[in-house]
Amino acid sequence: MLTLDCIYRASFALKNVIRRTDLIYAPQINNESQVYLKPENLQYTGSFKLRGACYKISCLTEEEKARGVIACSAGNHAQGVALGATKHGIKSLICLPEGAPISKVEATKRYGAEVCLVPGVYDDAYQKALQLKEERGYTFIHPFDDEHVIAGQGTIGLELLNQLPDVEVVIVPIGGGGLISGVAYALKSLKPDVKVYGVQAQGAPSMLRSIEHERRECLSSVSTIADGIAVKEPGEHTFDLCSKYVDGIVTVTEDEICAAILALMEQQKLIAEGAGAVAVAAAMFNKVPVAGKKTICVVSGGNIDVTILSRVIGRGLDMSGRSYTVTLDLHDKPGELMGVATIVARLGGNIISVLHERNNNNSNVTACFLRLVMETRNAEHISLIRNALLEAGYTIVN
Repeated sequence: MLTLDCIYRASFALKNVIRRTDLIYAPQINNESQVYLKPENLQYTGSFKLRGACYKISCLTEEEKARGVIACSAGNHAQGVALGATKHGIKSLICLPEGAPISKVEATKRYGAEVCLVPGVYDDAYQKALQLKEERGYTFIHPFDDEHVIAGQGTIGLELLNQLPDVEVVIVPIGGGGLISGVAYALKSLKPDVKVYGVQAQGAPSMLRSIEHERRECLSSVSTIADGIAVKEPGEHTFDLCSKYVDGIVTVTEDEICAAILALMEQQKLIAEGAGAVAVAAAMFNKVPVAGKKTICVVSGGNIDVTILSRVIGRGLDMSGRSYTVTLDLHDKPGELMGVATIVARLGGNIISVLHERNNNNSNVTACFLRLVMETRNAEHISLIRNALLEAGYTIVN
């Protein structure tokens, strides 16, 4: 069984292996709370997963090491296992979902592992890893449902209490549940009054559903930008630990995740992947009670695929009121475009795209549509521009 002593042993074993990430004060995340960030995105391999993977590998017998190790992962556990195995001179094979970000796949290879891409999501990679384990005799390193792995992740909880002894709220991402299980167990064992909240993507709420129905549930599908927590079914150990030690679980939308990624980039100069940003999203949008509380958000990873970063930023701009798209129904006559542009400019909006379409067969002969994309400051600024356009007699289509 998991004990506090296990977590202390893990902390000692990892002392010269991991980076002890500092707390970063980030009051802009939620101006009603004292928010701090635990930036595990700055960990070696870019994720907290290194902790659990390396501690588990350090606990293997010589016979288990000789057989080589196999793991399944959405990408971050893969890199932790690959690096840990290579450091110990152990052969490693990692099963990754076919849709895993290319950056995570290539990083896993660079750390010395052989990679097997599996069609589907994490759970499909898990089944393939179990199959190959039986066929080839590898030692399996579970990404979350293993007490040594959970103990390794729990070392974050020890660090949080050392860094901010009077912390009141800790917000942690949940996929399979290994991270929050270890963190919550450590925190509740040493400071029972601290509140621990878990966050899942709205498109992958497996732990939330399981806790609500008081039994482990397997979702038929998962879909989220937060690929690192896109898990259909929580583990047995993690479900039990979350049931006992976690105070609540909430979900965040894709737009909220994108807004959190953008906020971390702009305000803190930190790059977080979708899974890494969900705790920040929960604090930003008041999904958990943080007002007046000293709050820590665990930023669990930073291995975002740069090929989707521009789309994430775009959605984040929309969600935070930094970008606004409006379509107007205008009379097709001289001066109309200038009139609209004058109002926007007077109110401080910056037009970055203009699409002017004349009538089609279904509209008035003298009509046209004007679609503007503009940079704005926030939701209040957008409302100001909309109201000014309406007051000037313009018709807003959407």
